[in-house]
Amino acid sequence: MAMVEEELKVLKSAEQLTTFESGNEMAAMAAAQINYHIMGYFPITPSTEVAQYLDQMKARGEHNIKLIPADGEHGSAGICYGAAATGARVFNATSANGLMYMIEQLPVQSGTRFPMVMNLVTRSISGPLDIRGDHSDLYFALNTGWVILTARTPQAVYDMNIMALKIAEHAKVRLPVMVAYDGFFTSHQKRKVKYFKDREIVQHFVGECPTDYHFARDPKRPVTIGAHMNGEDIINNHYQQSEAMYAAGEVFKEVAAEYSKISGREYPVLDLYKMEDAEVALFLLNSAAETAKDVLDHLREKGIKAGVISPNIIRPFPAKEIRVVLKNVNALLIGERADSYGGNGPNLTHEVKSALQDDKDNKTIVLSRVFGLGGKDFYADDAEHFFDEAIDAMEKGYANIPFEYYGHIPGNKDQALKPVISPQFGDVYNSGLIHVEKDPETKKLKVKIPPLRSLTTKPKRLASGHGACPGCGIFTGLELFFKGIEGDVVILFQTGCAYVTTTSYPYSSHKQTMIHNLFQNGAATLSGTVEAFLELKDRGEIEVSDDATFVMITGDGGMDIGMGSSIGTALRNHKLIMLEYDNEGYMNTGSQLSYSTPKGHMTSTSNVGRAQKGKTFHHKDTAQIMASTNIPYVFTGAEAFPQDLIKKAAKAQWYAQNVGTVYGKILITCPLNWKSEDRYGEKIIEAAVNTCFFPLYEVEEGLTTITYNPVEKKKRVELSEWLKYMGKTKHLLKEENREMLTELEEEIENRWQRLLAKHENPYL
Repeated sequence: MAMVEEELKVLKSAEQLTTFESGNEMAAMAAAQINYHIMGYFPITPSTEVAQYLDQMKARGEHNIKLIPADGEHGSAGICYGAAATGARVFNATSANGLMYMIEQLPVQSGTRFPMVMNLVTRSISGPLDIRGDHSDLYFALNTGWVILTARTPQAVYDMNIMALKIAEHAKVRLPVMVAYDGFFTSHQKRKVKYFKDREIVQHFVGECPTDYHFARDPKRPVTIGAHMNGEDIINNHYQQSEAMYAAGEVFKEVAAEYSKISGREYPVLDLYKMEDAEVALFLLNSAAETAKDVLDHLREKGIKAGVISPNIIRPFPAKEIRVVLKNVNALLIGERADSYGGNGPNLTHEVKSALQDDKDNKTIVLSRVFGLGGKDFYADDAEHFFDEAIDAMEKGYANIPFEYYGHIPGNKDQALKPVISPQFGDVYNSGLIHVEKDPETKKLKVKIPPLRSLTTKPKRLASGHGACPGCGIFTGLELFFKGIEGDVVILFQTGCAYVTTTSYPYSSHKQTMIHNLFQNGAATLSGTVEAFLELKDRGEIEVSDDATFVMITGDGGMDIGMGSSIGTALRNHKLIMLEYDNEGYMNTGSQLSYSTPKGHMTSTSNVGRAQKGKTFHHKDTAQIMASTNIPYVFTGAEAFPQDLIKKAAKAQWYAQNVGTVYGKILITCPLNWKSEDRYGEKIIEAAVNTCFFPLYEVEEGLTTITYNPVEKKKRVELSEWLKYMGKTKHLLKEENREMLTELEEEIENRWQRLLAKHENPYL
């Protein structure tokens, strides 16, 4: 695939423009200029912006990439694999637990040899949850069979994204390629970068999309992809894959040389800074190396022969190049933003040591330090400390402490925080004013609640001081629901705004027990908690009140990625409540579309512009999906109708304690991302109900009952009366978008009529 000299002459004069952009912006720019066929994606900080920028560009008509929002990272990896199997050019971006969720799919793609490019915007892996950058996710990717390039700067992110596709599609390689760069340090910080003015230069460089492979694209040439193998064949397959990986190292050099001729920027296998005569050196991945270079300049002024090594590719690992560069280095400190727990040093430490083992004359003293976890900054003083340690080892002739963590601080028991609020439990949350009993004739529950003011004496479940945005409807909605719940609760919060804003170590706003787990596994986790509580209680090993209620709180799109876990929990019928606050998007990661986002609504991944007008498909009816599992109770509720919601909460508790699983969905406002005024929160929710967009109903033991009918109340209003309050929907009220508005109105009416039919006919 090497270009002939004539082509290089044409490309050599390629004009470049200078700008100041972040790593995420440059990854998106490279992808748009290449004009991939498909991007399957799912939002996760800090990689989310890549899809957002591409969506903005698509709204402006700047590329033709089909952007497919998945139900989770596992789904996004499946989309990408399926697309790559056709020979399409495929792109993705993810981080941290997103990589972990898709990781079983990654060896499938590399093992069947279908190229693609994915940006790994590195971030700390949970738990505990931390959204900032380290390399714990990257280290899990080392054994997936993907080629891995590492980019220290936004400039390198742009360049390597262009090089990555050419490497991936090379006939000697045919492997997916990952471009890894540091979350927030590189992904969000803006730096001076150059990019090609004409996208045709980029497309000419990467070349035509190969078609000479066993792709699933031609019915006249049927193929079987992914047939199972026995050991005799699998070892041959993996041998070929291994050879392709090592070939990728040589292809990287070729592609980098070609790219240098058109860009003027060089990317050797190892980025070496003043290593020609270095006696001590630091080995650092990505952005930390740039900090160390500044410190090194001062050391050189003092006569200390120091250097910095930073690889541009770590899969395949550049063992040969490392042996060469370390031949005369007396001491090397390897700093790594991840650990291999129990391994007496992280991954790259052992790979460097392994490389040096093959040079019997090498006497380099190797020190290993874990640093910068969870986004902990790496300052010039830290780099200087690393150099001092290396110099000390050189002077002593040995490493005093070969492996150690750097930057950890011992705790002080005397400074331990003490609770501000005494534990509240038991009768504190029993008002004695809510009564629930089953009607012997109708078999439905009858609920009596007092006037709302009588329940104001019941303490809130969450303390003040949390970090929710002004006007956020999550906590007013949740607290209103909890007014209908008597006694103790054990709550599981899936990742989302409600979790992030109420727990920031060492602080917590939760007055009763709270457990956190990730989006995709909350319901399953709480089901385990419930069954363990009940089993421990049956064995007499714990004492808990009989009225304890287990509640999973989900939202911010959590019922997309968590749908499978929730359905499984519902089918097993555990005694718990799944409560979803629906804010119509992934608000905790920056207002990306979720499957609950209505058609036409604007989000950061369903932008409005010349080429598109918001979300392109209708919202998911989660309540109906959960009702289809035949759990005993499903309901919808809204803060604007408080008595209705409190009654449903009381019913939910009764069913969860006596029968099995309950699912509830409450609509709540998000002024920040709905682009609405805080003061209109209740009006917006009331309008959503009165337009029949969000009907209030319950499905009790399979029977559907509409609990508030705006038509009968003569309160029904046009859809525009709801949309007019929100900046994210005002474009739908323009004449040029009448067709999309009509489609949304028709869908709402169809769903309302089906609900009415179920209300009127118990056999539906």
